Amino acid sequence: MNSKIFMIIRIILGLFMLIFGLNKFLNFLPAPEGMSEAAGAYFGALISAKVIILVGIVEVLAGLALIFNKYGALLALILMSVSVNIVLFHITLNPEGIGPGLAVLILNILVLYGYKAKYKDLLAG
Repeated sequence: MNSKIFMIIRIILGLFMLIFGLNKFLNFLPAPEGMSEAAGAYFGALISAKVIILVGIVEVLAGLALIFNKYGALLALILMSVSVNIVLFHITLNPEGIGPGLAVLILNILVLYGYKAKYKDLLAG
């Protein structure tokens, strides 16, 4: 992958994660409207169990790591679990809002592909 294209994709994903991660603490984006009752219950459980704080921390750290390209390969790998869960949430509980989640997953896959040289030792048997 071209290094300039990879840098743009990495920074876009980093900004996505930084903005949505900070939103979990500062609530500056409006809450999505029209969520199902099950989706609301799911978010309520995440908030009451304080899991949403951990997700926010991971998103902020991953965003900063990707923007500044420090430990980006590690955080992109960790962020994959968040990306998959975003898509699974939307597939099962809120299909109408799946667009941004799919964008995050696709960007995350592209970033992982861009860092593929960093994973060679990890994947070597």
